[in-house]
Amino acid sequence: MKTPDIPPDEDARLAELRSLNVLDTIAEERFDRLTRMARRLFGVDVALVSLVDENRQWFKSCAGMELSEKPRDISFCGHAILGDGAFVIPDALQDERFCDNPLVTGPPHVRFYAGCPLRGPGGRKLGTLCIIDSKPRAFSDEDVEMLVDLALMVEREFSAIEWATVDELTGLSNRRGFMMLAQHSLQLCTRQNIPAALVFIDLDHLKQVNDQLGHAEGDRVLVTFAQHLMKAFRGSDVVARLGGDEFLVLLTNHSEAAAEKAMARLQRALDATNEAQARGYDISFSYGLVEFDPKRHHTIGALISEGDSLMYKTKKARR
Repeated sequence: MKTPDIPPDEDARLAELRSLNVLDTIAEERFDRLTRMARRLFGVDVALVSLVDENRQWFKSCAGMELSEKPRDISFCGHAILGDGAFVIPDALQDERFCDNPLVTGPPHVRFYAGCPLRGPGGRKLGTLCIIDSKPRAFSDEDVEMLVDLALMVEREFSAIEWATVDELTGLSNRRGFMMLAQHSLQLCTRQNIPAALVFIDLDHLKQVNDQLGHAEGDRVLVTFAQHLMKAFRGSDVVARLGGDEFLVLLTNHSEAAAEKAMARLQRALDATNEAQARGYDISFSYGLVEFDPKRHHTIGALISEGDSLMYKTKKARR
């Protein structure tokens, strides 16, 4: 087994890693969403956001395995941060650096590994977005591009730690957070020819609730609706509160028809809540659904604008 070398900028690298104050923090949806997406897109056992600390690799997000850290001296990620591009091991048993590694000879029995270095806001390589499988496999140039795209999305989240990207009331992404995540998602969909759809949602009658029952009740409506959104959509979908009574959902690897089914699930769940709680008013919504077309929607803004227009037409027709 080969122990990974120490990068020449190790002191500065560790200083930047620790300045983010992310080590040993609780799981966060914005990172978990990306590892779930990576695991599903590549069909692998495990996907990780792994941060390489002084003597360990610590997992900010781990999809497919119940672990929080492993020793650095046996890590694949310790090797991956030494280079600039993706680090790919098609079959660890056939690689003299890893064939007798305890992660290969014992649980989780790594055979395939691919990791892309993650740079912090200061440019240092802090860890990797990596995928792991218990079976050997090939990894094409297109696969590498997809992994790099996902790694860039993780890096954006590291940068966003210093920015406000979460809606304080609902816990969903806010407008800024959505624009960052969604634009990268659409670039990935365009490059890999993956379908996507956007839903622009407007809550009905929230102003009346605020005026008649007070803003605290209006806030409860917003929180309840946000909770339903998180349950109705997949963990890899980007769900956000745009502001006020407006919400957005970007569904990747979903056609317009599949997105309509998700909206039907949301409606059924909300109907059940309305009936059970009997508040004297119902939470209801209008929406516009747009299937992403790279030829027409060159930016996420264009997609949102079309969704807004369709939502308004729907709301006007209902009146």
